[in-house]
Parts: sequence; structure tokens; C-alpha cells
Amino acid sequence: MTVLELDQVTLRFGGLTAVNNVSFRVEKGDIVAVIGPNGAGKTSLFNTITGIYPPTTGRVLINHAVVEQPATLQNKIQWTIIGVVTAIAVTLALNANAIWDAAINAHAITSPFPWGQAFNDACRVLTPSAWTIIPGLVGGFVGASGAWNAWRTARCSPDLVTRVGVARTFQNIRLFRELSARDNVLVGMEPKLHSRAWDGAFRLPPHFREQTEACAKADELLAFVNLGEVADVSAGSLPYGHQRRLEIARALASQPSLLLLDEPAAGMNPTESASLMLLIRKIRELGITVLLIEHDMKVVMGISDRIVVLHYGNKIAEGTPAEIRENPAVIEAYLGKEAG
Repeated sequence: MTVLELDQVTLRFGGLTAVNNVSFRVEKGDIVAVIGPNGAGKTSLFNTITGIYPPTTGRVLINHAVVEQPATLQNKIQWTIIGVVTAIAVTLALNANAIWDAAINAHAITSPFPWGQAFNDACRVLTPSAWTIIPGLVGGFVGASGAWNAWRTARCSPDLVTRVGVARTFQNIRLFRELSARDNVLVGMEPKLHSRAWDGAFRLPPHFREQTEACAKADELLAFVNLGEVADVSAGSLPYGHQRRLEIARALASQPSLLLLDEPAAGMNPTESASLMLLIRKIRELGITVLLIEHDMKVVMGISDRIVVLHYGNKIAEGTPAEIRENPAVIEAYLGKEAG
């Protein structure tokens, strides 16, 4: 079963092409590594998969579907309201001087001020004409288009990708340093929690029941990554290797089917790297598919079922570790000629 499919994905930032026409699949239960020199587009590829950047062209399919928020009736009503409000605002702005003259200046010396007549005179200025119809149509189009574009750019947001079963870690550790290890993991559970704000505000039983279950699950995940003894320690005071493991635990807290690891072995010594390899294999045993970016070739060759190689945003090779090790293009671009 295909968990992730990239179909001719391209990501551009102005004139810079970070990812160029990349296609590959990740099957359920696989450990797939993405390798390449610095600047090859690996993290940009992860950002595209997780919805941080929508692909310029091509598609990212998760479980055979493009992840996006459908346009609902509520969306369409909101676009319409924003369009109408914008149309009224533009029309009033372009006719502000005429409205002021008809409603205020014309009655300035009248006492008491005739509010009803002033309102009628203002409305008379806004009767259908080129100065009202055209600005109204333009304003409505601009307002509705802006609302539609805001929805379109947010329809494949990271929270939607998380809710369909994709979690990730980052190249630079992004923990809440002042929170405890347990609280960091609890943050990762948010997409799976069901109690409402009023349950917590009024201290209702569903809130406490879910909190108790969540804390137990967080402790279980910390034990899984060998951090059970530091559950109450602030994340910022943990050693570097522990912080890497804590970030993995937080990603696992959302119960993903696909886990993306961005350079998980970066900065680790050989002992820590070997321990990380065991952890990734344990994650696979949970039924979670793993896609990772890594520069440590011992880690890559030791745990990967398949490897995808990027170079300047292009996929130059894909295959098993043995095939990649012997691939001339990969040796020249990344592994080094002495590796052959």
C-alpha cells in the first residue's frame, strides 16, 4: 500500500527552483531515506509534503489522496459576504465627497438637523450609475477573490496534513524549552484530543478524564524513546541527544501513519547514532512508515529499505542501499569518488 506519493512535484521561490519535478513513492512499512548535498532541496521537499509550502506544480498524495480543505457552503457564504462588504466600502469611498455634500453641507444651516432628509439625500447619491455600479462590481470581485485566494492557500495547511496521519521533526530542534518533557509530548497530542474549551473552563469530568489518559500516554511515549526518567525535566535542560529523542516522541504523540525525520542523527556521536537506528526500527515495528533526511551514511545504509538522492533539486537516483552505493552519479555528486 502506498502511503505517500510525489507526482512531478516542483517548488519554486521566484526564480529559484528548490525542488524540480521530483516523483517517488513510499510504501507502508518502509524506511526511506532522502540524501543529497546541502542545498539539494531535501528540507524544501519535506516542507512541501507537510503543507508548509504548496507545490508550484505537481501533486503530493497521502494515502492516495491530495490533502486539502474542501470548499464548503460556509466558505462560499463567507466569500460572498466579504465581496459585498468590499463592494460597499469601495463605492462609499469613491462617492464620499458627493455624499458629504448632499447629506451634510446641504443641511448644515438647518436647525434642528434633518437626519432623515440627510439620509435620503445620501441614498439618492448612491442610485445606480457609473460611479456606483462599476466600483461595486470591482470591489465585490476584489473582495471575493481575496477571500477565495486566502482559503486556497490555506487548504493544505500543516494542521490538515497532521490530522490525516503525517508528523515530522525539524532539522533545528523546535521544542518548548521551558516546558517539561511530558508537556512537550502533550502538545503533540492536540490533534487527537476531543474535549472542548468549555470542558476545561468549567472543570468538567471529560476534561480531567482525557488529561489523565493523555498524561499516561505521554509517559508511555517517553519510556518508548528511553526518556521516562526525565518526564518532569524542562526540555531546555536536557542533553542534545535527549532533545532529539523528545522531538521524536512529540511527533509520535499525534499517532501518525507516516513519520518524517529531518536529520535526526545530526550532532550525535556514534553511540547515540546506533541507539537512534534501533529506535527507528522500533518505530517501524509499531506500523509507522518512516521517511528521513540524513547525512550520516552509516545510519542511512544501515536502516533504509530504499534511498532517494537529490542534487540541486533534481532526483538523480533511487534504489536500495546497495544500488545507491554503486551508482556512479551518486558517487560523483554526493558520496565521493573514493566510495566506489
